[in-house]
Amino acid sequence: MRGHPDRWPFRHKLNLLVGVPLTVVAALLAYLIADQTAQSREAANAARLVRESVEVAKLVDRLAAEHQQAVLLSVRHEAAGGGEPSASAYRTAQERVDTQVGRVREAFGERLPDTEAQALKNVEGLAGLRDTVEDGYLPANNIDPAYTDAASQLIDGLALDRNPELATTFTGNLLDSLLRSAAAHSEFETAVFSASTGDSNALIEVIGAIGAYDEFTHQAERFTRFATEEQADTFAGIRYTPAQSVISRQYAELQIDPGAAQAGSPAEVRRSLDRALDSYDSYRDQAKTRLSITTSLIDQIADRAEDASETAAWRALLLLGAALLGFALWLVLAVLVRRSVVRPVVALTGAARQVADVARRELARVADDDAEDEGPPRLREMPVTARDEIGELAESFNEVQTTAAALLERQVLSRRNVAEMFGNVGRRVSNLTSRQLTLIDAVERGETDPALLERLYSIDHIAVRLRRNADSLMLLAGIHEAALDAGPTSLTNVVRAALGQIEGFQRVELRARSEAVLEPEVIGDLTLMVAELLENAVSFSPADSPVEVTVATDGDDAVIVVSDHGLGMSAERLAEENARLIRRERLDLVPTKVLGLFVVGTLARRWKIGVTLSRTPGGGVTAEVTIPSARLVTGSTTATTSTPALTALAGTARPAPEPSGATATGPVPADAVPADPDASGPLPRRARRPAATVPAPRSAEAPAGPGAPSSARPLRRRVRGATLRKGGAGDDRAAVVPDRPRVVDADAVRDELDAFEAAVERAHRESGAVPVPAPNSPAQDPNDPPEGAEQ
Repeated sequence: MRGHPDRWPFRHKLNLLVGVPLTVVAALLAYLIADQTAQSREAANAARLVRESVEVAKLVDRLAAEHQQAVLLSVRHEAAGGGEPSASAYRTAQERVDTQVGRVREAFGERLPDTEAQALKNVEGLAGLRDTVEDGYLPANNIDPAYTDAASQLIDGLALDRNPELATTFTGNLLDSLLRSAAAHSEFETAVFSASTGDSNALIEVIGAIGAYDEFTHQAERFTRFATEEQADTFAGIRYTPAQSVISRQYAELQIDPGAAQAGSPAEVRRSLDRALDSYDSYRDQAKTRLSITTSLIDQIADRAEDASETAAWRALLLLGAALLGFALWLVLAVLVRRSVVRPVVALTGAARQVADVARRELARVADDDAEDEGPPRLREMPVTARDEIGELAESFNEVQTTAAALLERQVLSRRNVAEMFGNVGRRVSNLTSRQLTLIDAVERGETDPALLERLYSIDHIAVRLRRNADSLMLLAGIHEAALDAGPTSLTNVVRAALGQIEGFQRVELRARSEAVLEPEVIGDLTLMVAELLENAVSFSPADSPVEVTVATDGDDAVIVVSDHGLGMSAERLAEENARLIRRERLDLVPTKVLGLFVVGTLARRWKIGVTLSRTPGGGVTAEVTIPSARLVTGSTTATTSTPALTALAGTARPAPEPSGATATGPVPADAVPADPDASGPLPRRARRPAATVPAPRSAEAPAGPGAPSSARPLRRRVRGATLRKGGAGDDRAAVVPDRPRVVDADAVRDELDAFEAAVERAHRESGAVPVPAPNSPAQDPNDPPEGAEQ
């Protein structure tokens, strides 16, 4: 049985699993069982209402008896001629009616309809009529409407013919016609008795008897239509009784001569009353027989309703049992089919989830600049357990897995090769620049020409910048080489070391408000980070504007703030670059023109250093670098003493020649740097070396002989960056800090530049012209930024 469903088409399996349960469960359980249950409940409610209506039928009979006693008492008042007849029988009839009213309320309880409750109140409202009848004579035509209407309202209050629970089995019409026919027959008997007493309104009573008998006939025919044959025979017993024969004979006599029924004097009234009282027992016997037949029929109707309720309940149970049996069979079949469908689907889903997880990890690794490639993923093959569409899907999925694994392997290999290529190129450039610096040092040691030395220093500075680019390239390749021979260095000296690696260092102003000391392992990377930020600040700001660098503390942390006064960035661009500094990306996913900030972000994430870009007031960009206290030497952030400008580079100092008789260009003395750490003066610019007369020998002593200058001193080795000194007041070659530029609206200038570039591009597009580079000028992509301008 397990193998057979495996050969079914997948569509048939779905039809079997979906179509059969919906059809069987919905049709059998939802419709049939609910319908039979509703029928059973309605039949039970109908049976209870029918049984409760017995008390109403009794109340109608008691009310008819009181009606007859009221007519009898009124006629006695007329026949007495001023005497006071006894009202005990009438009061007894009243008490029986009031007692029956209480029984009706007790039988219905809270289920008593509002209309029936109002009808009971109307019965109790007959008290005024009762007092009038007891006080004296009242014509019968004034008594009849009150009792007739009260009986009719009691039947109307049940609303049997409008009850939806009774409509399906015709129980409501059957019971309503039975009660109304009994009430009409009581009214007929009372009218015949009243006309027989010789009342002054006997003629009106005869007419009322005729109408009541017609109503009884109509309701009897209606009852026969809804009742069974046995119930119809039982109901017909009301007409064929000895008492009914007496009443029918009197009714016939009244119809022969209706006018003779009305007495002309009290004596005639007494004679007619005596004859009526002789047959009054027949009226009471007929009333008892009618009530007995009515209650018997009501019990039969109730039994019939209860049988219908039980039948519907049994049907509901049988349908429920059949539905449960069918559901059990369906469950067994569904389990078999489910195993043939779910197992391969679950396996396929697991394999797909594995592919998704692997792809998600791969994407995370691609977006992670610090992540290492762990090799291509290994995906297990999907087992094929069915020979249907799912099996074909599993085979196709295996092919997709194989192809995806091959593609991922190719991507991993490609990224690894690119990273290795970057690393090799970076190492080669770094080695070449180191060799170049060594050769420059050798040439500087043997050269005394100031002009040539100035050019050598420029070449030396360019080589240092080139080595910074090589360090950035190795960083992009994921290579981390920490300096093993370095010691703790102050943060201010790290900033000065970074200045030696950029172009335009003359424009930088340093404000040292703290001398925090860095741990050795962070010095190289932080120098590169600050150099990239300074390069951006210098490159993207006007040449006549300063770049301000502030070194301060923020609690236990140290802060470096680099501010320029250029056009800056838009708010959207700042948000994008700040997000890029936080999230991890690979080089092959970031734009190629943001390598500087990419390097900054990579180093910031490596050492958990906070870097935030914001707009400089008046225009420009401010970069705030927050170095956590974990990367500082304990207690170093509280130092406030100032150090010489270039003593931080003493550990990397290289000897350099110095011309004889020239101003010393070695390390700048301590007084060259403001003693106040908050001093905002500009950093010393690289000054030109003064002209030398005669080069001095490299020996420690001055050469003897005629013509030798008496003030000659031996040449000292050059310290890299030693030319970054602050000129004195008397040095006319010292750099002069330019005036702070006029503050302009950066957004307005940026909008004007954007509009100008858009206009140029539109003009080129409309004219079809392509800008042609000038002759003998190197070809350059117009989108490439200048050297050192990458962010």
